[in-house]
Amino acid sequence: MSMTRRDFIVTGATAAGMFLAPIKALAGPARFSFATVRQRALDLSKRPHDATPDPLPDALAKLDYTAFKEISFRTDHALWQGDGLFRIECFHRGFIYRRRVDLHLVEGGVAHEVAYAPQMFDFGKNKLDPNFPADLGVSGFRLHFPFSDPKVFDEFAVFQGASYFRLRGSGQEYGLSARGLALNTAEPEGEEFPEFTAFWIERPATGVPEITVYALLESPSLTGAYRFVLAPGSRTTAMIEAELFPRVDIKKTGFGALTSMYLHGKPLSRIFADARPEVHDSDGLLLHTGNGEWLWRPLLNCRGLRVSSFSDEHPRGFGLLQRERDLRAYEDMGAREEVRPNYYLTPKGDWGAGHVELVEIATDGEWNDNMVAYWVSGSPLRAGVPSKVAYTIAAYLDDPLLPPTGRVVGTRLGPPAPVPLDKADAKGAQRFFVDFGAGEIAGLGRNAPVEINVTCDHGTIKDVIGQANGPDRWRAMFTFVPEGAQDTNLRAYLSLHDRPLTETWLYRWTAEAY
Repeated sequence: MSMTRRDFIVTGATAAGMFLAPIKALAGPARFSFATVRQRALDLSKRPHDATPDPLPDALAKLDYTAFKEISFRTDHALWQGDGLFRIECFHRGFIYRRRVDLHLVEGGVAHEVAYAPQMFDFGKNKLDPNFPADLGVSGFRLHFPFSDPKVFDEFAVFQGASYFRLRGSGQEYGLSARGLALNTAEPEGEEFPEFTAFWIERPATGVPEITVYALLESPSLTGAYRFVLAPGSRTTAMIEAELFPRVDIKKTGFGALTSMYLHGKPLSRIFADARPEVHDSDGLLLHTGNGEWLWRPLLNCRGLRVSSFSDEHPRGFGLLQRERDLRAYEDMGAREEVRPNYYLTPKGDWGAGHVELVEIATDGEWNDNMVAYWVSGSPLRAGVPSKVAYTIAAYLDDPLLPPTGRVVGTRLGPPAPVPLDKADAKGAQRFFVDFGAGEIAGLGRNAPVEINVTCDHGTIKDVIGQANGPDRWRAMFTFVPEGAQDTNLRAYLSLHDRPLTETWLYRWTAEAY
């Protein structure tokens, strides 16, 4: 059975017809608002977490990936057909998606629960008796919007599985994912995965190109109320507000968690046979620090597990980006990795002191999301003390202002030639080739007095050379001689007349990575 991680998300299709799934009103006359979700989260936080699994018929629980993929939502049953700019389709339960998610529509300030109906789904080749319980529910949903043709509704957002959600803009294919929250990621005691257990989707006024989704988050350690304001387009954005209610003290909370896949690319291009030159959904981490510096950290599928921290105060933003946009770098027309989106997070308000943490997990297959980045606050969550967080995630292909300077467009490694090294230095020595582009670099002549600035924490930098690499790129080349097996952070950037031309390239050298 062949399976890839991205196949878990079923792509959208054009909605047609006028069918509306059956709905039932929630009890009580109270009008719905974000305060409704907040109060529910607060009340739940005062009780122990209910870990009782949601009942699921054996026929659905035993489905493998291939069989589950056969089940699709009937597009002529999409919610909100008839008028408006948005359509909603649901995901069936089964396979690994066993959690029942309560789904509600909010219209005129009143919330109605979407009732499960087997007629909403096509079960494909599966020989299933669709007479499932009326309270079976769904495992998630996806949203559609007409990017260009008013008659064609394209999928732009998916909420399914734990607290995962995906965004994409016009002309983009799904790649990385985001999470509502990450708890104790890469900690010895193991990670805890909070889950969105209920959603409320508010119907926008006619012609309004934004839609609001509310979500209830639950886990053994905390509960939370979330509001997503989603604006689809060539740059799809999600403005996110959350209030969290910890049941216990939490060791490490990852805010704005982004997860992606990196199998191989320019650094250590292929550690195993693969006809494709590069395979990844993201190739680097971009950081905009509180002091205004732009940093770029290439991703690496190294041996074992690597956790890197980037300390900061008042961060301005961070994201996992896909900078390589040339199809020839991937040679994979099916995957379309050259049009997978960047996710860039901009904090709302002052996030204070803390650090961005990057987790790189070794993998030998592209079905794993093995790259995770998130913000860890210097003030951990404490039991009984509510906490608020707000930020925006943008899904886009390129933005000349992120960063507004020259940027790293490639990192390659090679042997320490051309200058022979002493025998003692040659052990473990590595030659780096870092290409910069964009910004002012395109206007530089080949003889411009560009300065190559390279430093390292431990070890020695030798044989630094800089030269134009085509009409719009500049290459920095240098040899790094390690100091034994000690971990080392390398930094490099270009400058002209003592003025920085580019963001700063960061690289973590670890002996076990090679």
